[in-house]
Amino acid sequence: MSSCHSGQCGHEPKSSEEKQLQEQLRHIGHKLLVMSGKGGVGKSSVATYLSIGLSRLGYRVGLLDVDLHGPSIPRMLGVEGMFRVNDGKRMVPHTYGDKLQVVSIQCLLDDPDSAVIWRGPVKHGVIQQFISDVDWGELDYLIIDSPPGTGDEPLSVAQTMPDAKAVIVTTPQEVALADVRKSINFCRKVEMPILGLVENMSGYVCPHCNAELPLLGKGGGARTAARMKVRLLGSLPFDPRVVEAGDVGRSLLDSPDGSPFVKAVGELVLEVVGLCGNPSFQSDPKPEKVAPPDLPEHFKVAVPLADGRLTNHFGHCEQFALLDVKEGRIEGKELLTPPPHEPGVLPRWLGGLGVNLILAGGMGKRALDLFEEQNIRVITGAPNLAPEELIHQYLNGSLTTGANVCDH
Repeated sequence: MSSCHSGQCGHEPKSSEEKQLQEQLRHIGHKLLVMSGKGGVGKSSVATYLSIGLSRLGYRVGLLDVDLHGPSIPRMLGVEGMFRVNDGKRMVPHTYGDKLQVVSIQCLLDDPDSAVIWRGPVKHGVIQQFISDVDWGELDYLIIDSPPGTGDEPLSVAQTMPDAKAVIVTTPQEVALADVRKSINFCRKVEMPILGLVENMSGYVCPHCNAELPLLGKGGGARTAARMKVRLLGSLPFDPRVVEAGDVGRSLLDSPDGSPFVKAVGELVLEVVGLCGNPSFQSDPKPEKVAPPDLPEHFKVAVPLADGRLTNHFGHCEQFALLDVKEGRIEGKELLTPPPHEPGVLPRWLGGLGVNLILAGGMGKRALDLFEEQNIRVITGAPNLAPEELIHQYLNGSLTTGANVCDH
């Protein structure tokens, strides 16, 4: 998929509108597209609760509803009325709490029951305007709620935001999982990284005996995630109060009660934060080139991975790539599952494996000190690339690093 439109191919944007779009995107950290293979799986609920959960942790969050034909986010959050326009002639999002901003086509319609009848090119233009013509400010996360399927809206998001990642929502039954596999293949076709899969309505927890009853099958999300080689981000149990709260424009997170659903949402939010790390934008980025290698001719490099690329969340990565480098060439590669994350375990484990160098997105000071005790050099702020590409850049002196994006 060509990304010339994104301004990343070396060409200057062709218009002031394109420049404004790219400038706004530069001030948005993580962009997560919440999508599903079919309707009725609770995709908008997941997008809403993920957004609220992130904002409750103090992150600046935007929730963009691009389900242009069936917007439901405003009702679920109790958002009403048209947008106001600021002095810069940009739309001002509605707010939910102190940290969450909301934009939906619903807030541009005089009649909320009006039908939107648009073709693909118009939809693409509207989605771009929802970024460039809205005064989002700086966001840590932008959550995009798209309609079911793999049509114009998710494709427009993929084209407009090349660094967006997908969060795919399903329910456990096979009819939903079959469509989810199509969504996964869509993401791979358009080269959109998949953050992971969320299994919604995984079961019903009986309020009397606390037993979990499988309403729509059992374990289908985990099986599909394993089969399609994507991460299972979490499973959310069915809670009828979610529907009741959404109908009156409120969230169960407004008065957390420790219920299984609320606990599962909390775990999902922490999983997403762990995988994403700190926001990737910098208002004044100052990348630095790493000095040429100062290691023996034969050394070993460790890179924390998620989906085959460096992950910012060092302590909870899926696996480590260990690469043997000899005389400026990669001689071998090994993928290892790390031991459980506990203080001091990883430094001892990697030290015992003979690692000399770690390339990481981020790492806390205590961990850096422990690796120094093991005589292991750590380079933080490395980009999210495949380990082989990182090693090649390191060896030829072209590896460029940014901020230490540890989230601790």
